[in-house]
Amino acid sequence: MPEPWAGPEAGLGERATLVQFSSAFCAPCRATRRVLAEVAALVPGVAHVEIDAEARLDLVRRLGIVRTPTVLVLDAAGRIVRRATGQPRKADVIAALGEAL
Repeated sequence: MPEPWAGPEAGLGERATLVQFSSAFCAPCRATRRVLAEVAALVPGVAHVEIDAEARLDLVRRLGIVRTPTVLVLDAAGRIVRRATGQPRKADVIAALGEAL
C-alpha cells in the first residue's frame, strides 16, 4: 500500500522530503518548521511537508507517532529512511538527508 504522501499531489521533493508531524500548541514544532524550511531551501530537490497530527490521527497511529515534533526523512520514492523526535539541529537534518539522497 502506498504511503499517504505518495504521488505528485503530495508535494514530495524530487530527491527527498522532510515530513514534520506537528500540533497546534507545540513550541518546538515552530522552531522545527523554521529549521526544515531552511534546509529545504538550501538543498535542491528537497521539500518540507508539515502534517497536523491532531487532524491526521489515523496516520499518526499507523506510523506510531507518539510526540510532536516528529520528523520523517523520505527518499525520492517516498520511503522512510530516517525518523527523529524533538527539535532537530540544522546540521543533523542535513546529515540525515545524506541517507535519502
